[in-house]
Amino acid sequence: METASQSQHSRAGQHGTAQKVAAHLSSTEENISTLSVSLSRRSSGEQHSNTARGEMAQKGVQLEREAISCSVCLDLLKDPVTIPCGHNYCMNCIKSHWDKEDEKKVHSCPQCSQSFTPRPVLVKNTMLAFLVEELKKTGLQAAPADHCYAGPEDVACDVCTGRKRKAQNSCLVCLTSYCEKHLQPHHDVPPLKKHKLVEPYKKLQENICSRHDEVMKIFCRTDQQSICYLCSVDEHKGHDTVSAAGERTERQRELEGSRHNIQQRIQDREEDVKLLQQEVEAINGSADKAVEHSEKIFTQLIRLMEKRRSDVKQQVRSQQETEVSRVRELQEKLEQEITELKKLSHTEDHNQFLHNYPSLSALSESPHPSSIKIRPLNYFEDVTAAVSELRDKLQDVLRETRTNVSLTVTQVDVLLSNPEPEPETRAGFLRYSREITLDLNTAHTQLLLSEGNRKVKRISKKQSYSSHPDRFTDCHQVLSRESLTGRCYWEVEWRGRGVYVAVAYRNISRAGEECVFGLNDKSWSLYCDNNSYYSYHNDVETPVSGPRSSRVGVYLDHSAGILSFYSVSETMTLLHRVQTTFTQPLYAGVHVYSKTTAEFSKVK
Repeated sequence: METASQSQHSRAGQHGTAQKVAAHLSSTEENISTLSVSLSRRSSGEQHSNTARGEMAQKGVQLEREAISCSVCLDLLKDPVTIPCGHNYCMNCIKSHWDKEDEKKVHSCPQCSQSFTPRPVLVKNTMLAFLVEELKKTGLQAAPADHCYAGPEDVACDVCTGRKRKAQNSCLVCLTSYCEKHLQPHHDVPPLKKHKLVEPYKKLQENICSRHDEVMKIFCRTDQQSICYLCSVDEHKGHDTVSAAGERTERQRELEGSRHNIQQRIQDREEDVKLLQQEVEAINGSADKAVEHSEKIFTQLIRLMEKRRSDVKQQVRSQQETEVSRVRELQEKLEQEITELKKLSHTEDHNQFLHNYPSLSALSESPHPSSIKIRPLNYFEDVTAAVSELRDKLQDVLRETRTNVSLTVTQVDVLLSNPEPEPETRAGFLRYSREITLDLNTAHTQLLLSEGNRKVKRISKKQSYSSHPDRFTDCHQVLSRESLTGRCYWEVEWRGRGVYVAVAYRNISRAGEECVFGLNDKSWSLYCDNNSYYSYHNDVETPVSGPRSSRVGVYLDHSAGILSFYSVSETMTLLHRVQTTFTQPLYAGVHVYSKTTAEFSKVK
């Protein structure tokens, strides 16, 4: 049997060992020190009653579990190591974590994110390992996994103190949420068993009347709101009231009655979704085939153009060689004749001279005008003119083809029951902004373009523009280069006497009174001057009211058939809206009066 002195000596020795443990672990978290003190007390053989042990377990178990658990694997520490920041991990866990960070050349703590360079050398913390093993002897298990605790999106237990666990149920009577542990009385205590438990619910307090601080168990049909009993005898007195449960039963009955309709609508919508998906697949397939075939056709056209270019080049060079050869031959013949004449006129052989004299005398007696006729050097200019003509015709064909392709593509449209509404703010319109440039080939000769063909000014002097079938000849107008489909928005800034801001089909007339924007069925325009607005279409004039502004915004939703004109200043004011069906791509345009400029702004 152990003597008192031996027991005292043993306790002192054990107590001393615990102090060394605590001193060795002073660099780790404070809770480890607390655990070492707890261990030293256990080692010294202090006796506690069952009640004291229970209280100690209640207060210390959470701290002990967290202290000896690895925050990576959430299990008890195995081969514990302490990294420079003071946090502890299983050796394999921290090794695996750092292995993933090797490429970054910087290694961090999974808990505090402190980084270390170079990678720290890991050494097993033997004293911490000893402490873990001693605590495991008490039956202590690993810390609960983090998923047991409530996160930002979870409903937390209202009873837990400190770090709160996830709620398992909410009680509609207590208006409290409980974790599994604190919910137990509702399973064991008879009065609590009658309470209504539901899935965890964050907004339990919404069931409390803010005026009387009572549970709202009544529904007022008159005011269509939940109320408490005091409300029913106070401000809701005389109203049509029922229990909240009764109202729910009634509404569920109504819901059951319409369930079939809802299910049918769901099925219809699912069918619509399938149809739309099929439409997407069909559009994608058709577009892929169109692109593939177009690429082949354009490749053939390019090869044809390359061959034609080579043929023209070969023909020109061949003709060049023939003509040069012919001229060289004639040139050599004439040079030979010159040589012979010079030789004959200077010969010293009397007999030779007398023999050739008749021919020399005949040449000298009769003048011999030159037989060489030089024609203007325009032989190959005809080739250049022919190629230029081919280019212009090809451009016209390609432009017409582009218009036809654009028109065909716009017809591939899926009509939805709820089209996107027209924007309400300038920022909303700017989402659809388009940069507009003007087509010089359409400009009247008294219109001067500048600012990258975005600005137009009417002048008195005619410009030397080349003849073109797209040019307006009788109206001081110009169209954009870009065709407009889908949703588009642009702004026109104008200065001077007046301007027509317009859109038109490409095939609008280029001459006569019927070419004026708005005086035909192929264009729509808004006339603006310093005093008034008028809208025009198909030669119908409509007065328009609104605030005067030097900036006009134009919004086009081609597929919906909407064209809107806005006065743009500090705010946007709708001046005029057109609702129609557009059958072709549209082009922006302006018709300017004398001493007037108009510019298509770069909107951002």
